[in-house]
Amino acid sequence: MTTPARKTRASASTSFTAASETFAALGVSVEHALTTLAATPISVHCWQGDDVGGFEKPDSTLSGGGIQATGNYPGKARTLDQLRGDLELVFKLLPGKHRLNLHAIYADFGGNPVDRNAIEPKHFSSWLDWAVATGLHGLDFNPSNFSHPLAAEGTLSHPDKKIREFWIEHCVASRRIGSWFGKKLGTRTVTNVWIPDGSKDTPFDRAAPRARLAESLDRVFAEKLSPKHHLDAVESKLFGIGAESYTVGSHEFYLGYALKRGNVAYCLDAGHFHPTESLADKISSVLQFTPALLLHVSRGVRWDSDHVVTADDPTRAIFEELVRGDYLGQTAIGLDYFDASINRIAAWVIGTRAAQKSLLAALLEPASKLRAAEAAGDHALRLALFEESRALPLGAVWDEFCRRHDTPAGLGFMDEIKNYETRVLAKR
Repeated sequence: MTTPARKTRASASTSFTAASETFAALGVSVEHALTTLAATPISVHCWQGDDVGGFEKPDSTLSGGGIQATGNYPGKARTLDQLRGDLELVFKLLPGKHRLNLHAIYADFGGNPVDRNAIEPKHFSSWLDWAVATGLHGLDFNPSNFSHPLAAEGTLSHPDKKIREFWIEHCVASRRIGSWFGKKLGTRTVTNVWIPDGSKDTPFDRAAPRARLAESLDRVFAEKLSPKHHLDAVESKLFGIGAESYTVGSHEFYLGYALKRGNVAYCLDAGHFHPTESLADKISSVLQFTPALLLHVSRGVRWDSDHVVTADDPTRAIFEELVRGDYLGQTAIGLDYFDASINRIAAWVIGTRAAQKSLLAALLEPASKLRAAEAAGDHALRLALFEESRALPLGAVWDEFCRRHDTPAGLGFMDEIKNYETRVLAKR
């Protein structure tokens, strides 16, 4: 495979200049778009690299809890060092400075494991050191309320008080770790709570589990942590594997809970709603009333919520809404998908770059002209501007963004991934 990115850099400047002039004629500042894009980190999810297994014990695998990675492409990370090595290549191939989103099951126990309710910052100190050495923008965190013997029949909503207590303690410990990350790194950590609790078949009592969940969450969030270092979030889902008929933590439940507390962000996951629903349409409603939003950018395909992100219409619509509503400052953007059927590093890089391209496309919309046409009631002009935007030279601007951040444009990143696969992944 050739490397188009390297061969076309000499001509990229000419193409970029022409593209800038095209956008300027529509009232769009390309430089402002590139500055905003560079200042918007994406939180890359660690669990794509090992199929959500974690490293609590050797060769960990999923054991339920509404999560399933499909495929067995060779090269899966089987140790923390392997995962970090893979991630270093990923961040090298992404323009801009980004974050890493960690789950609790990726603790570094150094041969002395503890159960999840006993995890402490010291179990993640090597991740902190690695983040500093790698130059990451920051770390985000998640309690892992799944793939555990005590998660088989529920977690924070479980009818057994002792089991609920275990998961409350795990979430409390996770919040402290997230806050510790934020304080040490100087950028606010988002700690997001998601649980798989639900029912495969139709339940009789929908209310009691939700009452228990609300009570558990109150306990989880009781400790006050500095908002400078830490932001809590809660994540809903339409259904999961084993929870097809009833999900305790529904959209309505968690939206209501976030509104009640007032200091908890609401997480919208692009794969957690019906395929015909528009997640983009929910953003401006949620942010009328909640102080912050956490986005998990994913791609739902029929029943499966976690396909690699592409710059498709639903994804672009999400970022368009963030830009049009001036919501970037209130929104933390993360990824959440896992595909074991293709090269896992390629899945990371393709998906993250697709999210960045979608944001860039939104930043390059002729917003002032669209807003003026709508205010004047000229809906024909609005429609014409929308259609014209689809053919604007986004690619030349993206190539320039990659050039400025010394990362491959075009398909150049695939050369490095294939080389790494031959040198490293194929030997695992």
